[in-house]
Amino acid sequence: MREEYLDPSHASPWIVGYSGGKDSTLVLQLCFEMLLDLAPSDRQRTVHVLCNDTLVESPVLATYVDSMLARVGRAAESLRLPVRVAKTQPHPDQTFWVNLIGRGYPSPNRTFRWCTDRMKIQPTSEYIKSQIAANAKVILLLGVRRGESATRTQTVNKYDNGTRLNPHNDLKGCMIFRPIVDFSTEEVWALLLQRPPPWGGSNRELVTLYRNAQGGECPLVIEKSQAPSCGTSSSRFGCWTCTVVEKDRSMEAMIDAGFDHLEPLMLFRDWLAQFRLDRTKRSAERRTGAITYMPDGSAMPGPFTLAARQEILDRLIELQAEVGMPLISDDEVQRIRNIWATDTVDTARRLIALDDASRERA
Repeated sequence: MREEYLDPSHASPWIVGYSGGKDSTLVLQLCFEMLLDLAPSDRQRTVHVLCNDTLVESPVLATYVDSMLARVGRAAESLRLPVRVAKTQPHPDQTFWVNLIGRGYPSPNRTFRWCTDRMKIQPTSEYIKSQIAANAKVILLLGVRRGESATRTQTVNKYDNGTRLNPHNDLKGCMIFRPIVDFSTEEVWALLLQRPPPWGGSNRELVTLYRNAQGGECPLVIEKSQAPSCGTSSSRFGCWTCTVVEKDRSMEAMIDAGFDHLEPLMLFRDWLAQFRLDRTKRSAERRTGAITYMPDGSAMPGPFTLAARQEILDRLIELQAEVGMPLISDDEVQRIRNIWATDTVDTARRLIALDDASRERA
């Protein structure tokens, strides 16, 4: 990391992808330690600490990440390090609830995982693109390791060109740097536990978070080839609304560990996963008005009906009052109602057009 940072051939800013998990925490910690080890005059590159907030993150993880980002920001300022903390979020018109309740998108599953692109890839990519536009090139540091899984090993090997920096598949001007790619899980934990973070405190809170969740975090996703890691069958703490997994084992483990206030959220998630299977709650028409037929001649279920969307919204607002924490914003509710109003008008127009066509044929 030191050699790359001091490389005189280029001065591209660094972007450290931070998800709150052990691997990204280690990369961030090593980066901080490296900067502190340099003379102030050598700290010429800006380091962006980039975190993505889907707005439906696990409440426990979200609280921890916000606390960490604040701590990192304060430390960087007091230590006079060229570090900037940034958190991306989905576009207000592309949040989970606006798409699911507003547009009626069925809750995500493995074959229709619309959430990852809209809530993770797009906002993160936009931030990276803004830095590329300002600096011509950026270097993105990721806590990716071959030892995470067989799938991760294949992905790393596929895009490894034998050099320190690999070009990003989709973002021109973005180079990927994987500083801990060959670390084992044991080595990651050993370093985190043996060396206190430069921003103060210890990593014991992170250890407790993993122990309570019995797993790991959903990583920062920056391209569609990484989407399978978001919503895997392993125990991960990510979006509390995630219906890609059959069971939210991480949430179950957190509840068993004493986070009883999460149980209503888990029950809502389970209900939402079953709700999408009820064909009476789904329209036959796509949002374009088209109908897709299955091999048996039946219509493939489309988006949730307006009545079903209203039912979900009512239940979500009741849940929000029950748990006493913000789950959906007033802006999202207003956007949802605007979409409903447009959908009602469009439906009426299609019905009138069909009626006119029928009259002409008669």
